[in-house]
Amino acid sequence: ATTAPRVASTALALHNFDMNYSLQFGEAWPSVRVSLLSEQKYGALVNGFADVEQVTQELELVNAADFVSTGLQKAQRLQEGSVVEPAAREQSASQEAPSEHQAAKVPPPSTLVTPNIKCYTFPRGDITRFRSARPDVLGILNYYLLDAASLLPVLALNIQPGDLVLDLCAAPGGKTLAILQTGLCGHLAANDVSISRTKRLHSILNSYVPKQVKETVCITSWDGRNWAELEGGTFHKVLVDVPCTTDRHSLMEEENNIFHKRRSKERQMLPMLQLQLLMAGILATTPGGEVVYSTCSLSQLQNEYVVE
Repeated sequence: ATTAPRVASTALALHNFDMNYSLQFGEAWPSVRVSLLSEQKYGALVNGFADVEQVTQELELVNAADFVSTGLQKAQRLQEGSVVEPAAREQSASQEAPSEHQAAKVPPPSTLVTPNIKCYTFPRGDITRFRSARPDVLGILNYYLLDAASLLPVLALNIQPGDLVLDLCAAPGGKTLAILQTGLCGHLAANDVSISRTKRLHSILNSYVPKQVKETVCITSWDGRNWAELEGGTFHKVLVDVPCTTDRHSLMEEENNIFHKRRSKERQMLPMLQLQLLMAGILATTPGGEVVYSTCSLSQLQNEYVVE
């Protein structure tokens, strides 16, 4: 072992993905592979507790656009039209279309996009980096930089006024901050099993959220798998953003890489951990509530199979 050549964790990750994702994605895998190996595209989540008008003006001056409102506009255009299944079109042509094949309306845009969230990105193909966030006169930072895709689970939560919300695996805190941006939570519980990561969560909220708002967030460091024993059947919305192979990080960074040989057992046990966390999130949800399960991985073992 001491004389064998050392293989980088990133190389092990790429080998693993080539074996597994080539089967999962087929002919699409080469383009997906290029995307994973390309530089990360960041978004600037506007801090609604800062001067929003000034921040948005500055971001628009550098040719960035709010992809949330853009998505809302697209949804509204779809709402104005209709979607007809191919079978329905064929039967319509023969004037034999039954009622169940009539045009299906797109859900109202209001159900697709959570209000008050603004996140700016540069145009497609442009991976320009935003400059670091700056504090306003009150010392609050004006925007938070995050992978633009990581905002999607928060939008999917579709938080409604007065909802009790649980972020079960909250650290380092980007999604928790985004949840607060909705301004709709009746109560927010943010939990992460790692005390060091919870400290990072505290730091982010201190930098972006007024003290009186942060005091309304209950931050804990419990093992999320046992959450139902603490507050079962309580929350209207639960975000279960589980630990995973974090595919892009695994390909780009040696530090804390889950494909390190010493972490192989931990990696193999990820789907079981994810399943336990999802079950805990479901049990923490009030009847009629909603759970969003999300990962930073393309693996079916960590996504579809866990949900199934």
